[in-house]
Amino acid sequence: MTQPPRAPAEHVERVLCVLAHPDDVDFGSAGTVATWTAADTEVTYCIVTDGDAGGFDETPRSQMGPLRQAEQRAAAAAVGVTDVRFLGYPDGRLELTLDLRRDISRVIRQVRPQRVLTSSPERFWDRIGASHPDHMTVGESTLRAVYPDARNPFAFPELLADEGLEAWTVSEVWLGASPRADHPVDVTEMVDRKLAALHCHVTQVGHNPDIDAFVTGWMRQTAKRFGLPNGRLAEAFHVVHTA
Repeated sequence: MTQPPRAPAEHVERVLCVLAHPDDVDFGSAGTVATWTAADTEVTYCIVTDGDAGGFDETPRSQMGPLRQAEQRAAAAAVGVTDVRFLGYPDGRLELTLDLRRDISRVIRQVRPQRVLTSSPERFWDRIGASHPDHMTVGESTLRAVYPDARNPFAFPELLADEGLEAWTVSEVWLGASPRADHPVDVTEMVDRKLAALHCHVTQVGHNPDIDAFVTGWMRQTAKRFGLPNGRLAEAFHVVHTA
């Protein structure tokens, strides 16, 4: 018999957001993150690359990574996040590897989140821009880290033996930019904080004077798709229950 859909937890103590690049969390999820921090949920960002392959000007590549790290820390602060971690993988060249699974599993065991937010590992054919290979790779790697790696004490035993990191089971995963999105979050009251976060990413959005209108229109369409009242703004996720 088909089980009725399960709603996500109304409140959790800790959330870990695992994304490929600086700015990924802000484009898709910063409004939602702001609702969580406003409700006293502790949120940690784990950014897999430094974003050194991004930008729209002649900034030397050696400078782009540090610039984007600083931008992400400022953007995080705008939505109430102070714990921002970078794994330092090469931007644009991520692959599914055991090393990446281990490194994400390490952060899961350190943070011990009840909820993980990451990008969908599925290609979104109607919005191909959402399906950057790095996004899909991080989404799949994070799901593999959630299940089975982080919860299995015999997976990557060095995490326990050498670092004392006990196994940890994540209860739910929220997938952004998913063709299966089933859970909207009304972020209307947090839009100013989200836009402030986006504006911190000067190297990525400074060339676009229409960024506010673009992002707000995108969220308005999402709200309409899920039947929210006129004038509301939303971000949407595919919620996967993993415990």
